[in-house]
Amino acid sequence: MWIEELARGVLELDTPIGPRYVQPNLLERAFLIWTFRNFFSLPQPVLLPWERRLIDRLWSENRFVSLSVAGVPDKPVIGRIERRAPFQEEVLPIRKPPVREPISASTSAVAEPGQEAASA
Repeated sequence: MWIEELARGVLELDTPIGPRYVQPNLLERAFLIWTFRNFFSLPQPVLLPWERRLIDRLWSENRFVSLSVAGVPDKPVIGRIERRAPFQEEVLPIRKPPVREPISASTSAVAEPGQEAASA
């Protein structure tokens, strides 16, 4: 199987509009087969810097190919790169502490029952 991948393999790139396939050259396919030796799918952040540069170069060169004709795949897929959108943190507004109303004089003037007897 890896001989077919080396000879004619394509790389699947996960995009927001669906999977796209790029056709790397022979040396790039050999590197990618080594990269995907244990996993079929990898998120882009876990790749080494040189592997990320390779993926970015393949993406920018627009060497996209069709994977199949009439639903039958004619090229083996070496692996799949998950290109997720960068994570954006949710920004929450700073909450202010609740404002407490001051105690009015009318509520503090109410004496407890035991205090009335002491003042008389």
